[in-house]
Amino acid sequence: MIQEQTIREMTEHLLEGTPYVLMTAEVNKDNGILVEIDCPGTVDIDFCADLNRRLVAELDNNPKTKNEDYSLEVGSVSLTAPFKSRLQYEKNLGHNVVVTDGDGKRHSGQLVSVDEETFTIDAEETLTFRYDEVKQTVYNISF
Repeated sequence: MIQEQTIREMTEHLLEGTPYVLMTAEVNKDNGILVEIDCPGTVDIDFCADLNRRLVAELDNNPKTKNEDYSLEVGSVSLTAPFKSRLQYEKNLGHNVVVTDGDGKRHSGQLVSVDEETFTIDAEETLTFRYDEVKQTVYNISF
């Protein structure tokens, strides 16, 4: 079975020198591999396709993985998925988000500031949260 750490190391190596960062590296019990990346701007689909090709080459030539059957999916972090890093908070400054606090209470508002340890939203009042004290933050999609 292919190890998540192996995928993480391969992907991080391939992302060196690019604006992209690894957000997710998962391997399920059937060797289904999911790699999600992000960057300060928009994620380029052509970059994802190229990264996919380069990862396949790495997997097929690595002694640890070359005889393994696997499926590989490379893409950007889902718009509807909870934020996983400060980069996502920074990227969404000025946008509306929904924060679920440690007590399970939901707060909707505009993300107005982000720093090393906290982020602030303007909801009915200005609220500041520590990253480690919230259950999740998601982009608030509205039509």
